[in-house]
Amino acid sequence: MKRILLIGAGHAHLAILRALKKEPLAGARLALVAPRALQLYSGMLPGMIAGHYRRDEAEIDVARLAASVSGEFILGEVVKLDPAQKLARLADGSELEFDQVSINVGALPERAIPGAQFALSVKPHEAFYEKLRTVKLNRVAIAGAGLAGAEIAMALRHRGAAVTLYSEQAELWPPRLLPALRREGVDVRPGMPVEEIERGPVIIVGASTQEFDLVLLATAAAPQAWLRSTGLPCDERGFLLVDDTLRSVANPDVAAGDCATLRSQPLPRSGVYSLRQGETLVASLRNMARGEAPVAFRPQRDTLMLVSCGRRYALAHRGGWSAQGRWVWWWKNHLDRKWIASLTG
Repeated sequence: MKRILLIGAGHAHLAILRALKKEPLAGARLALVAPRALQLYSGMLPGMIAGHYRRDEAEIDVARLAASVSGEFILGEVVKLDPAQKLARLADGSELEFDQVSINVGALPERAIPGAQFALSVKPHEAFYEKLRTVKLNRVAIAGAGLAGAEIAMALRHRGAAVTLYSEQAELWPPRLLPALRREGVDVRPGMPVEEIERGPVIIVGASTQEFDLVLLATAAAPQAWLRSTGLPCDERGFLLVDDTLRSVANPDVAAGDCATLRSQPLPRSGVYSLRQGETLVASLRNMARGEAPVAFRPQRDTLMLVSCGRRYALAHRGGWSAQGRWVWWWKNHLDRKWIASLTG
């Protein structure tokens, strides 16, 4: 019986487990290793910060989900992977054997800004959310104006904080995002990346300095350092390189989702793509159990963006279409709750 190890409980692996609830995988023993048994759903985190959701409404019981498909849940964090020996080493020194492994550990905010140690990273979400409950939120700065940074900025503004959002990009995406941020009262600084953070914390941009109660890191995605140490091919940033079947270009027994780069067509890092990757991975697992070829990942041409705006108001964008309003928030709320229910029901 093949031993399949899932490292991390990102969107792709949650999609695999959800699929296995409907149709079990024959001829395999499944194990999931993750750093926490309960994890927050990223899509509902801004709503939690804004006060629209209780924690238990946005929490996924990963251990229970694994058990529901007769999988073993292992509490721990992988720090080293040896694909040749087919061993994964955990932070506590223990080792896990596997025949096939799938890696879905996500990414962390880039910490290249000098003084990044004086800022609070928005990931992992659980540690971030707990810290927010214990600190002053009068004056908050956020480094990074991607969707995560923008949603958190508007959620904190809804809570009453004065929020300054620094962006490396001169233009924010999607197009309605900048007007929405300003309408909600966020002080947006497009084209003004944070150059340094000093104790205080103090933000330095050019000759300007400004002190805050809290600085948050929501910078561009950076890979976990141990991925390079696998010896598997990586892109220039350190994300694993995979072929169209989401398997390592150098080792067919190693698959990866949100911490990988497609060699044929690099994609933005998005939960929507990760969910589709999970569907592809589980289809490949079923095929390979029958001695058939793995399935190729076919990313959708246009993905749907739903951006919460602090209050019960949201933006929607897909291709050349966009919309905004309270109804978009309720649509997003419906989809988020449906996703949670599919994992916990």
